Amino acid sequence: MRIIKLFSGILIFLISVLLLSGKMPVAFAMQNQNGNEARVYDDAGLFTTDEKEEFETTIQSMKKEMNMDVVIVTSDNTSGKTAKEYAENFYIERKFGVGSDYRGVLFLIDMDNREMYILPVGKMNRFLTDNRWNAILDDAYKEISQGDYAACARTYLSGVTKYYRAGIPGGQYNYNTDTGEISVYRNIEWYEAALAILVAAAAAAAVCGGVKSQYSMTKERGRAANSLLAYRADCEFRYSRQNDNLVNSVVTHVIIPRDTGGSNRSSGGGGMSSGGQSTVHTNSGRTMGGGGRKF
Repeated sequence: MRIIKLFSGILIFLISVLLLSGKMPVAFAMQNQNGNEARVYDDAGLFTTDEKEEFETTIQSMKKEMNMDVVIVTSDNTSGKTAKEYAENFYIERKFGVGSDYRGVLFLIDMDNREMYILPVGKMNRFLTDNRWNAILDDAYKEISQGDYAACARTYLSGVTKYYRAGIPGGQYNYNTDTGEISVYRNIEWYEAALAILVAAAAAAAVCGGVKSQYSMTKERGRAANSLLAYRADCEFRYSRQNDNLVNSVVTHVIIPRDTGGSNRSSGGGGMSSGGQSTVHTNSGRTMGGGGRKF
């Protein structure tokens, strides 16, 4: 018994030391007051308890509707990292995201670098194009510049919801800055595919039927043979020389305007973009886009 008690005491002492030194691995995720995994990490202390609870409740509803992850992070110490580096590392290390593409979005209020940053990941880049996440930052800028951080977070959540419900814009494509690859989004519903097959089958049947009826001359062969003999008996060929003379010519000159690169410039790291472009890159197997805005 004494040996067992001694062993238990040593084990408890070692566990306490590891916990105090911060080297003990944590096997559970942080939870909010509702028992769900936390998605609001207010490390900079910008929100009240009620505001954090409000955001957690809103995020849980968004996750159920979109089947994507939604995260809010604040920090006043990024350890020398840029807002982009901090947001991406936070998303990867906490293993956020849904599905094989880790789809979701993170919003960072970086008090260290005085920058807010939106990070769409995976399929969320299809919804939050360069123009769209820039529009969210535009709406949130006035609020964050006045120090209303809670209102800024609400604008982020409502903007993501709005653009998700609006759907992926027509002509949307991802431009990967690492590889130069352009990935165009194509989505065909089952009923659209079925309709296309039916239309194609009907068109093919109509063409085949027309060709068959045109070349089916079984009943007319006898009459055609007699007509051909009569034609041969009475026909006469005459040849005459003809010349084609050029009467007039007109040459039209068209000035092709030079491309001045006048597409929309998305602030915060998006670069030059069209309405449906999402500028992305790859980090730890995740397709990440978005950008930030200083305040």
